[in-house]
Amino acid sequence: MPDELLQQSARAVDLALQSGAGDAVASVSRSQSARFVHRDGRIEQVQQSTSYGLYLRLYVDGRYSTHSTTDLRPEQVRRFVEDAILLTRHLQPDPHRVIPDPALYADRSTANLDLDDPAVRDLPRDLCLEWLRGMDAAAHGDPRVISATSQVSFGSSASGTVSSNGFEGSQGGVHVSYGSSVTLEEGDGRRPEAYRYVTARHLTDLPAPEIAAAEALRRALDRLGSCKAPSARTTLVVDPEAGGNLLGRIVGALGADAIQQNRSFLAGKKDQRIASPLLTLTDEPLLPRGQNSRPYDGEGISARPMRVIEQGVLRSYYVDTYYGRKLGWAPTTGGPSNLVFAPGAKNLAALVADAGEGFYVNAWLGGNADGATGDFSFGFHGHAIEGGRLGAPVSEMNITGNLLDLLNNLVAVGDDPNPWSGYRTPTLVFRDVEFSGR
Repeated sequence: MPDELLQQSARAVDLALQSGAGDAVASVSRSQSARFVHRDGRIEQVQQSTSYGLYLRLYVDGRYSTHSTTDLRPEQVRRFVEDAILLTRHLQPDPHRVIPDPALYADRSTANLDLDDPAVRDLPRDLCLEWLRGMDAAAHGDPRVISATSQVSFGSSASGTVSSNGFEGSQGGVHVSYGSSVTLEEGDGRRPEAYRYVTARHLTDLPAPEIAAAEALRRALDRLGSCKAPSARTTLVVDPEAGGNLLGRIVGALGADAIQQNRSFLAGKKDQRIASPLLTLTDEPLLPRGQNSRPYDGEGISARPMRVIEQGVLRSYYVDTYYGRKLGWAPTTGGPSNLVFAPGAKNLAALVADAGEGFYVNAWLGGNADGATGDFSFGFHGHAIEGGRLGAPVSEMNITGNLLDLLNNLVAVGDDPNPWSGYRTPTLVFRDVEFSGR
C-alpha cells in the first residue's frame, strides 16, 4: 500500500506543477477504524469506517492554500487540482508561506518504530465482544453501580507524501483502546462517576480489559462521600494521568504560533530558568511503540529527539516553517510527539508519604488557563492527604495560581510515567499551591 499512496501523491504534485503551481505537497492517506460500545449488558453501538483521501498544499505566485478530496478517480483528481490552482490565485500573497527548506528533510531516521501489530490489524469482532462482556461484568461488580459503559476501538492508518522539492515519505501504524466508565448511586441525588481507558500500539502493552474496567469501578467507589475540604495553601500531588492534561497547558505556550500572536507566557524565555531543576522534558518522536512516534512531522521535517526543558531551563520551542519565517527563527518541528520526563526515584505511595499533608488530584473538572499570562483555575477530583496517606475523597474544589509559579514549585517527580499516553507524565509534586474549598 505505501508504494501505491506515494504514486498517487506524486501524480497529484505533477498535475499541480503542470497547472501552474510553483510548488506543491500532496499526501494520500487511507485509514480504517472500528468501535464497539456496550452499556449495561447489551451492545449499544457498532461503528466501522474507512477513509481515503488526498490532501494538497499549493504555493502559487506567492499565494498559499490547502485542499482535500475523497474522490481519487484520475479525471476527478485532475479537475480538483486545476480548480484548486484557480482558487489559490484569488488569495492575497503571503511572503511567509513557502515550502519547507529541503535541508530539513535530510538525515531521516530509518529506525524501526514498531507501530504495527498484526494482532491489532486483524482483531476479530468476536474477541472484541468477549472483551466487552468481561469488562461489563467487572464494571458492575458492586450493587451501587447504576450504569456502566465499556468500549473497544481499534484502527490502522497509512499515508504517502510527496513534495515538489524532493520530499518523499510514507508512515502508518495501528492503535487499540479499551476501557469502561462507571456511575454509582450514592443517595441524595449524588452519582459519582469515574473511568479508565488505555491505549497502545500493541496488544501486549495493555492490561487485560477486565483490569481496566475494575479500575474504573475502584475509582468510582473511591469518590463515594466526596465533599469540599477547607481552603488551604498546601502541597499538590498530581496523578500521572491527570498530569498529562496539565502538561498540555504548558506545551500550548511553546508553539511559535502562540509566541508570534502574543498568546504565550513563555515568550522570550528561551535559555532561561522557567521551572524547578527537577524538570527535564524531552520530545522523543523516535520512541518505539510510542503513541505519537513518527519519522517526520507534518511538514516533512525529519524527526529527532529535542530537549524542551533541561533541569528547569527552557531550551526549545516548537517552530514550523511559517511562524519561523515570521519570527526569524529556524524551524525545529511544528508540534509535539512523545513527551518524556526525566524520572525521579519514588513511587506514588512514597511521594504521598513525603508530602505529609495536602491534596492528591487524579482527575480535573474543567477550568481554564490564560495562555498569555499563565494564570489558571482548575476544578478537580481527588483525595486529601493526611498523615502521609490518601484520606477522604474531595471534589468541587479548585486550584488557582500561575503556571510559571507552579513549575518553579515542583519539588518531586515520580518513577511512574503514564505508559498509555503520548505525554509520559509521572506523578508530580508541587509545594505552596492555593486550594479553594469551603
